[in-house]
Amino acid sequence: QVQLVESGGGLVQAGGSLRLSCAASGRYPTGWFRQAPGKERELVAAIRWSGIITYYADAVKGRFAISRDNTKNMVYLQMNSLKPEDTAVYYCAAKDSDFDKEYPYWGQGTQVTVSS
Repeated sequence: QVQLVESGGGLVQAGGSLRLSCAASGRYPTGWFRQAPGKERELVAAIRWSGIITYYADAVKGRFAISRDNTKNMVYLQMNSLKPEDTAVYYCAAKDSDFDKEYPYWGQGTQVTVSS
């Protein structure tokens, strides 16, 4: 069974940084999603199990960086120059194959709040 546990969320002022971590039970293609109140969940960044980065949302390009350490089964999301509009619950999600479209495995989420 695939298990994902996020950590690293919190309250930060605009312009600050946070690093989210996702501890996985194995090595899987992984995405970071976020969902703000009243908005649909959106994919923020995605990375293959090999470490190849396949996606950044336009809203985070140049500010966020996804990475992974396969020796520790960890995936990270470094978030810099945070803006109030980045406030959301952030989820780590995984899938079985790079070629799958859907992410069937999800963590519980971690809250990120950016104050102005």
